[in-house]
Amino acid sequence: MITVALPKGALLEDSIQLFKANGLDFSDFLDKSNRQLQIFDPTRRAKALLVRAQDVPVYVEYGQAQLGIVGYDVLQEKRPEVAHLADLGFGSCRMSVAVKGSSPYRSALDLPPHSRVASKFVNCARDYFQSIDLPVEIVPLYGSVELGPITGMSEAIVDLVSTGRTLKENNLIELEVLYHSTARLITHPLSYRLNPEGLSDIIDKLRQQAMVL
Repeated sequence: MITVALPKGALLEDSIQLFKANGLDFSDFLDKSNRQLQIFDPTRRAKALLVRAQDVPVYVEYGQAQLGIVGYDVLQEKRPEVAHLADLGFGSCRMSVAVKGSSPYRSALDLPPHSRVASKFVNCARDYFQSIDLPVEIVPLYGSVELGPITGMSEAIVDLVSTGRTLKENNLIELEVLYHSTARLITHPLSYRLNPEGLSDIIDKLRQQAMVL
């Protein structure tokens, strides 16, 4: 039986619709009264695990799931040993550097050396500032990162931006876009080669569907 790791949060509904369009129905996860973390497709061809988005590649990498859907941002930060199969096209957002609107900085290069940059995406932030040869102190935050510049704890943040509304409401502005992120289909490399339970057929259908979206 194929096991699929599905992400809680913004990508869940589109992920379920994608699988449903290809014959696997995990819609019970959308029922707010349902507290199950593992459900079976009615055909019993597959089961799905509902996990935190950051944990999807972990379940796939360790072989507890043969397929997973996760944002590109998570892959960039976690760097798991998984096979990246397709860009699914939904869940579009961007990883950006932002500062207070009242600050004098209008480019990441304007930041003073050894500035503090708050982010939950520590690896992505560190890599970016190393790429522009600007030494900064990365401050790990896992809640409301926007509070970093607001409170003066950091000069800037690196965070995901979707509509930009949260930044605007907190008087922050984007300086740079590190990369754009969408939902990605991933698999365990060994599972992909061994093709258990017709896995490749499911993957082919999902890829074709993604091309239509």
